[in-house]
Amino acid sequence: MKHKLRWEDASRTAYLDGNYLSPERSQKVYNHSPDGFNVGYGGSGPAQLALAILLELTDQESAVAKHQQFKWTYIATMPRNKDCEIEFEF
Repeated sequence: MKHKLRWEDASRTAYLDGNYLSPERSQKVYNHSPDGFNVGYGGSGPAQLALAILLELTDQESAVAKHQQFKWTYIATMPRNKDCEIEFEF
């Protein structure tokens, strides 16, 4: 199934399929980034975003197991310091 991720850089806000994505749920599972989400590199903010996305799309065990690879495939490759949208299948 195709999904759309919209990133608003100034507010560091993510929307998955049009719905606001909060970092809080994913931080309770694994707190990579107390500061929240980010994109465009392989660090803690992108890892937090990847985990949050997969928690919405799958179960917790799968999300934890797959979020680092998802980060490198999709989140780390997004442009830094600008608003953007990507589509991905999962």
